[in-house]
Amino acid sequence: MTILKTLRALTLAAAALVAAVPAARAEVKEVRISKGYGILYLPLIVMEDQKLLEKQAEKAGLGPLKVTWLMLDGGNVINDAMMAGSLDFAGTGAPGFITLWAKAKGIPNVEVVGISGLSATALWMNTNSPNINSLKDFKAGDKIALPGIKTSLSAVVLQMMAAHEFGRENYAKLDPLTVSLPHPEALAALVGGKTEINAHFTSPPFSYLELKDPKVHRVANSVDVIGPITLDVTFAPKKFVDANPKVTQAFLDALDEADAFIAANKQAAAEIYVRNAKVKTSVEEILEMLNDEDTRFSTTPDGIMQFADFMHAAGSIKVKPKAWSDLFIPQLASRKGS
Repeated sequence: MTILKTLRALTLAAAALVAAVPAARAEVKEVRISKGYGILYLPLIVMEDQKLLEKQAEKAGLGPLKVTWLMLDGGNVINDAMMAGSLDFAGTGAPGFITLWAKAKGIPNVEVVGISGLSATALWMNTNSPNINSLKDFKAGDKIALPGIKTSLSAVVLQMMAAHEFGRENYAKLDPLTVSLPHPEALAALVGGKTEINAHFTSPPFSYLELKDPKVHRVANSVDVIGPITLDVTFAPKKFVDANPKVTQAFLDALDEADAFIAANKQAAAEIYVRNAKVKTSVEEILEMLNDEDTRFSTTPDGIMQFADFMHAAGSIKVKPKAWSDLFIPQLASRKGS
């Protein structure tokens, strides 16, 4: 009788253990993702339009996954939303992510980790002022629009270009002229010519659309200075990634699928962008941008350490990663990133 009781107790304990395992490994059934304006976010736009994350989640055995999309622009805004717990994944400029990574490093509840590279393209400095033909021509009173001062992608790339133009110690020379403004509003201000904004440092399609106005001309191209490196990445709270490894892998797989879709179906990708864009563009215009040799989409980060090295030297971050892979999930470690 004692043996039977013991066996029954062991059986009940084993059943309880089996029942507990799925609960312990249960992953979220809803994720919140932010994207921004412009071609740099095309993989996320395709992912949303084609429901690729939902597809990859089903494939991974996660069942139905609800995906909520938010439109956020500027590193500061995105970082604040992530810290407030309003986001699970975000697409953002590499500098904004690196800033948050460095600040939160080693703090369990707020630590973040990169999920993937996202995109690369050329940022153009456009102006409606006939007196500005180089970065050296900007003077007090000029106003350069970009998504967020100091830490946004455009802001840090502009600092890197200023360091090249005026000397490393003068990397912040143009900062006092910058004004925080979302790309669509900056486009309207520059072309309209009725505000204090007389320059805009931006990405496609806004850079291309502005140059269609005869009053606007290009002053500088970021690729000429820093090269065609990864400009945007995706990231997430580390505690979310640790608790949801399958959802995280599904997100990475969905991005890889989106990149493959864009490469094989540029026409369809352009149509998806136009259908979802906040600023009116044509499929032909977007195809021109997608065929630009400076525009690339890849989940493998390329040149991220250029940002980290510059930002650390400038004092923007106190903690510098030893290698690009320190910033990202282990799944990327075997790739040829930089």
